[in-house]
Amino acid sequence: MRYLTKSLILFLYFAITVECYKHGHRVRRWAGTGETPKHGTSLSKKPPDVTKSRKMKTEHLLKVDDHDFTMRPAFGGPAIPVGVDVQVESLDSISEVDMDFTMTLYLRHYWKDDRLSFTSSTNKSMTFDGRLVKKIWVPDVFFVHSKRSFIHDTTTDNIMLRVFPDGHVLYSLRVTVTAACNMDFSRFPLDSQTCSLELESYAYTDEDLMLYWKSGDESLSIDDRISLSQFLIQKFHTTSRLAFYSSTGWYNRLYINFTLRRHIFFFLLQTYFPATLMVMLSWVSFWIDRRAVPARVSLGITTVLTMSTIITGVNASMPRVSYIKAVDIYLWVSFVFVFLSVLEYAAVNYLSTVQDRRERKMRERVRSQSLPCTCGISQTRTMTMLDGTYSEADTNSLAGYTEEPIVPEEVQADMHEVSDKPDHMVVHLSVSSESTTTKKKKSLRALNIIQNTHAIDKYSRMIFPGSYIFFNLIYWSVYC
Repeated sequence: MRYLTKSLILFLYFAITVECYKHGHRVRRWAGTGETPKHGTSLSKKPPDVTKSRKMKTEHLLKVDDHDFTMRPAFGGPAIPVGVDVQVESLDSISEVDMDFTMTLYLRHYWKDDRLSFTSSTNKSMTFDGRLVKKIWVPDVFFVHSKRSFIHDTTTDNIMLRVFPDGHVLYSLRVTVTAACNMDFSRFPLDSQTCSLELESYAYTDEDLMLYWKSGDESLSIDDRISLSQFLIQKFHTTSRLAFYSSTGWYNRLYINFTLRRHIFFFLLQTYFPATLMVMLSWVSFWIDRRAVPARVSLGITTVLTMSTIITGVNASMPRVSYIKAVDIYLWVSFVFVFLSVLEYAAVNYLSTVQDRRERKMRERVRSQSLPCTCGISQTRTMTMLDGTYSEADTNSLAGYTEEPIVPEEVQADMHEVSDKPDHMVVHLSVSSESTTTKKKKSLRALNIIQNTHAIDKYSRMIFPGSYIFFNLIYWSVYC
C-alpha cells in the first residue's frame, strides 16, 4: 500500500511538470520570443528591427503624438524645399465652348521632415495609405485656375505616403483636374493652342515653402499612348516663376505647359468642302435659261439656306467670341458669293423684262407701219413669225417672196437695234406682193436668226469662278 501511494504521487508530479512546460512554451511562442536556441548556439540576441515589431504602432514609430504637425518642418527657420514631379496619365478632353481641359495625373511631393525619422537596421522605407496623411504635415499644393478636381477613391483613396528612416517623405496622389485655358480662336480651325496647369502652395509664401521641379524638365513624364481626336500634342514642358498677391505676398508657382495643334482634315470634310460645293452649285444657274424662273430661283434659295445651315452649325460648337475667326471669313465670303448669284439673276430677270417690253413696242410699231398687206399670209401666221416662234411649215410658206423689204428705213434701224440684244430671236422677212400667187412653191429667201445669251450671265460665268479661286489662294496662303 505504501509503494502504491508513492507511485501515484510521482505520476501526478510528472504530469503537472509536463503541463507546466507546455504552457510556458505556448506563452513564449505567442509573445514572439522565438524558439528555444539549439545546442551550441549563442544566447546573445541582436536588437530587434522596430519596423518589423508587431507591438509598435505607427503613431509610436513615427512619434506622431510627440510633435505638433500643424506646423511645417523647421518652423521659424528657412523655407522648406518641396520637390514636385508629375506623370500625366491622360489628357481627357479639350472644350472650345467652355475653354478648359481635363487632365488625369500622378502628383508627387518630396520633402524632409526630421520629426518622422525612425530607427531601422535595414534602412528600408515604410509605405502607408491615405489614413496617415491626416495626422502629419503635408504640403498644401492646389491647382490655380482649376474649375473641378478630385482625388480618385476606387477602391480606396488613391494616396500613397512613403517615409524613409532619415525623415524624407514621398507623398503621391492620383488626381483628375479640369482647368481653364485661355484660347485664341482668331485662326480657328487652323490654330494652335497653348494651355498650362499651374501648381502653387495655398498658405505658405516663398519665405516658408520653396516649391520647385525636382528634376527640371525631366520632372514631367507623359504616357506615349495619349492622343486626342481633334488635336496633335506637339510639346510638353515645365516652367516656374513667382506669383504675387497684393494682400498675402509672393508664392512659388509651377507650370505644366503643353501645345496642341488642331487636325484640319475633319473641318475640311465637314465645313470647307460643303461650303465650296454650295458656291460652285450656285454658278450652275448662269448656264440655265434666264426664262426658267422656277429653276434658277429655287437653286439660288437652296444654296443660300444651305450656307446658312453650315454657318449655324459651326458657330453652335464654338464660344461666342467678339472677334472674327478664320472659318467665319471663309464661310461668310462663300455666303456672299452664293447671295450675289441670286442677285445676279434678279438683275438679269429685271433687265430681260425691260428688254421684252421694249421689243414688244418695236413689234407694234412694225405691225402698224410696215405691213399694209399680208400678201396672202394670214394675220395669225404673220404675228407668229414676227414674234420669233415659227415652225417648219411657216418657214416653207415663205418661198417665192422677194428679198426687198417693205419696212421703212427708220423702223428697220429700230429692229436691228432690238435684234442685237442677246438671247432674243427676231425674224426679218422680205415680203413682196408679187409672190402671193406662188404659195405652193415655197422656199426660204431670207431668214436671219440671231440668238445670244444675256450679257450678265456671260460675264458672270468667268467673273464668279475667277474671283472665288483668287480668294481661296489668298486665304490658304495666309492661314496655312
